[in-house]
Amino acid sequence: MRITSKGQVTIPLAVRQKAGLLPNTEVDFVIKGNTVQIVKAADSERSRGKKLIARLRGKATVKMSTDDIMALTRGDE
Repeated sequence: MRITSKGQVTIPLAVRQKAGLLPNTEVDFVIKGNTVQIVKAADSERSRGKKLIARLRGKATVKMSTDDIMALTRGDE
């Protein structure tokens, strides 16, 4: 494997799958002597869904009850 002039390297698919490194997974680099380890960042333990919900929390601008939302999605008028 070779590092590009931009410092990039491709992690083989089998390694990514075994380590659970999905696209957009945050990683950290740990240096131990002459060895560099790539580890999932502590924050990456949260699922994509939980991160999405956390980003969206507090963004709503319309005050609707659950019944109002259900009626809207069902087409009830």
